[in-house]
Amino acid sequence: MHTIYLELGKKRVFANSVDWPGWSRSARSEEDAIEALLSYEERYRVVADRAGLVFEPGEIRVAEKITGDATTDFGAPARPAVLDSEPWGAAEAAKNAALMRAAWEVFDDVVGITPEELRKGPRGGGRDRDKMVAHVVNAERAYAAKLDVRIKPAEVAEMRPRLLEVVSRPLDGDDYRWPVRYASRRIIWHVLDHVWEMEDRTER
Repeated sequence: MHTIYLELGKKRVFANSVDWPGWSRSARSEEDAIEALLSYEERYRVVADRAGLVFEPGEIRVAEKITGDATTDFGAPARPAVLDSEPWGAAEAAKNAALMRAAWEVFDDVVGITPEELRKGPRGGGRDRDKMVAHVVNAERAYAAKLDVRIKPAEVAEMRPRLLEVVSRPLDGDDYRWPVRYASRRIIWHVLDHVWEMEDRTER
């Protein structure tokens, strides 16, 4: 069984995997969001395999439906679920840390083979590779602060190890601004969203 929750914006719905953090896709309706999520199963498998995990998601179970906000409609999963307040056990912490590390490794690999100039979107938009990399790093600095990991621009090399330290530590409750479970999901999603964007926008 594969547990997900749906984040319902006014214009966009995100289907977010609970069991496999970072596997989140969106569409205009609940049904289309779930379909979009399933369509990325093989792309997510690359990350699970890199993490050394057995990836057999199984039949979907919708555990929650929550109300999103303007960020949801803009294109990012923005709200923690109620289930994110549950204790953060050792097994889940280890799994999330492994997936976060794997997502970064896949990101670095894709950056290494992606040309600087990327194909533009239908309206001529979209960042090129180096600006996308800088965007991911800057976003992670903001996400890290939600877990009390504050990184100065000159200290970005320390960010990933410090985030992994927080995520891999079991908790029976926390006082972070974002629940660790949600923060982990959001960080991995953002990395993978741009991995897949680079892949899709590379000229072939």
